[in-house]
Amino acid sequence: MIFFAIVVGTLVAGIGSVWLAAALSFGALGRYTQHMLSLAAGALLATAFMQLLPEAFESQVGAQALFMVLLVGLVFFFLLDKAELWHHGHEHGEHVHQGEHPHHGHDHGHDHAKPQTSGSWAVLTGDSVHCFGDGVLIASAFMADLRLGAIASLAVLAHEVPHHMGDLMVLRATSSNKQAALLKVSLAGAVTALGGIVGFWLVDQLREYLPYFLTVASSSFIYVALADLIPQLQKRLSARETAAQIGWLCAGIVAVGLVSSLGHGH
Repeated sequence: MIFFAIVVGTLVAGIGSVWLAAALSFGALGRYTQHMLSLAAGALLATAFMQLLPEAFESQVGAQALFMVLLVGLVFFFLLDKAELWHHGHEHGEHVHQGEHPHHGHDHGHDHAKPQTSGSWAVLTGDSVHCFGDGVLIASAFMADLRLGAIASLAVLAHEVPHHMGDLMVLRATSSNKQAALLKVSLAGAVTALGGIVGFWLVDQLREYLPYFLTVASSSFIYVALADLIPQLQKRLSARETAAQIGWLCAGIVAVGLVSSLGHGH
């Protein structure tokens, strides 16, 4: 049952996020991109602070050890972002460093990528590795609790949408074929399921370390929300647009709370 749930959850998160990204990038939903960023940020923060961390801290592991893992995780994801920035800068020359704020690693690579086939394959390789990691994190959540796994899957889906939108833009720069770009990114997204299967085996073998896995998942969600998504929302907007941002951010938090309460109800 848990294995089946992990496969379904990772496929929904991995491929569902790609198709939603395509709808936002190519379709009539493009004007809702900012709302999606706000919703994703709220969902990630709520999942980390209301679900994953409380589950980890209910274990016998000491609070100091888990806070240390959380800190190390945040620093690790910061360094990972730095490595991605360096890689894109090395590959695409000085384009990365011109006319861009220094806060969003994914955007750096995607917005300034030149129409080169090698660049598109580099993006797909990086995306596949990222999706594999997401699959392991989702599996960790499912191994702790089915309800927690479902929430983590939805949170990953939400936070991968902006990432996949960038991937689609890079691939569209190398080819005019939307279907081919969508297929390639969908295949990368499907690697999430492979990560879920490996995660199921890994966490099952190391079950006593589950609180640590959950804390690392939390650090990933917190880092993505605070370093990647929220800085994109920090723009000078009208009062109405600002209210909409706050509303969608709160909607993400409320949605996670509702899913959690429904799970408790059952």
